[in-house]
Amino acid sequence: MSDLAPDTLAPDTLAPDTLAPDTFARVTELLRRHPLIDGHNDFVWEAREQVGYDFDRLDLARRLGSTQTDLPRLRAGGVGAQFWSVWVPSTLPDGLAVIQTLEQIDAVHQMVARYGDQLGLARTADELEAVFASRRIASLMGAEGGHSIGCSLAALRMLHVLGVRYLTLTHNDNVPWADSATDVPACGGLSAFGVEVVREMNRIGMLVDLSHVSADTMRDALKISEVPVIFSHSSAREICDMARNVPDDVLGTLGQRDGVCMVTFVPEFVSPAAGRWRKEASAAASEAGVNPPDHVAFDRFAAGHRKKHTKPTATIDQVAAHLEHVREVAGIDHVGIGGDYDGTSDLPLGLEDVSGYPRLFVALADRGWSYQDLTRLAGGNILRVMRAAEAGARDLQATRGPSLATFEALDHPAC
Repeated sequence: MSDLAPDTLAPDTLAPDTLAPDTFARVTELLRRHPLIDGHNDFVWEAREQVGYDFDRLDLARRLGSTQTDLPRLRAGGVGAQFWSVWVPSTLPDGLAVIQTLEQIDAVHQMVARYGDQLGLARTADELEAVFASRRIASLMGAEGGHSIGCSLAALRMLHVLGVRYLTLTHNDNVPWADSATDVPACGGLSAFGVEVVREMNRIGMLVDLSHVSADTMRDALKISEVPVIFSHSSAREICDMARNVPDDVLGTLGQRDGVCMVTFVPEFVSPAAGRWRKEASAAASEAGVNPPDHVAFDRFAAGHRKKHTKPTATIDQVAAHLEHVREVAGIDHVGIGGDYDGTSDLPLGLEDVSGYPRLFVALADRGWSYQDLTRLAGGNILRVMRAAEAGARDLQATRGPSLATFEALDHPAC
């Protein structure tokens, strides 16, 4: 990796023997100088499911055996900032979805306060950089699915007040105002109220996240949004033909509109063979009366299904291929990382937990990525988008106030 800056710090003692020591040391140095910002991690839901948010029983400061995430491994992975997902199942009724999202947000606040010597809450790009400069891991939040606002723009605004900095417009199921990638189209993209949601997100400075949404919803949002948008954890459909991935025309528009696609590590969205396995498992689940978009129910079904039908794995090289495809189509300024740790049961070889990021960066360096390229990938691109959203919000708030639009007024009868 000839154009990586010379290392001034010794490589981590956790560096695997298979990595070239000089390359690993330079990657380690890069990640100490520039924050690696991961777009999506579901640890908080795991904390809810495993121990009801009891961090005495699931102590993030220790190396844990039941999760893919903990503080020692985040440190080993060089993570400088994490968007913690405050996801709740999209099958919940509106009121309960909002309540459980608030509980998830509370858990992030409690977690950051408990581990304040190692974590710091960040609401802006400047705060993220300040926390990183203090040698702590900046902690941000993203809500995963429009069901978390219950068709209420006031609820959207309150999530922002509580620190949520992106909203994924859907999860696996449609919301009344936007189509999901994994549901039967109902709106043909965004409804009139969906357009208003995007406009209000722009006004308050909440990033529009297009992971999980249908291609038509992606195209509508890119056309409407007045500031750059993101994909917090999505890969390239040209490489792995899954509806959850991003088609090339959308990647091209994303680059033109200055957004960023944070590539995920989930094997089904990385490896074509694992993607085919997912499609076959989804068909089997449907035959068994299990709804594949129901994340919790499908995961239970898939655990049994794979005992008889081996699930193919993915590799670091396949993740690298997605990153390079996004770079080629959208541009080097429009690619990032969104691992989706603790949101999937297995991950690519070498990326099994959050300590694995340096291995990926070494692989990219070996493929010719420069120090500047890797710095953009690590966090430079998403920081630029955050600042653009913040500046856009300041401008928009000078010209328009909070939207009083309602779903009933704009989308009655429903799309």
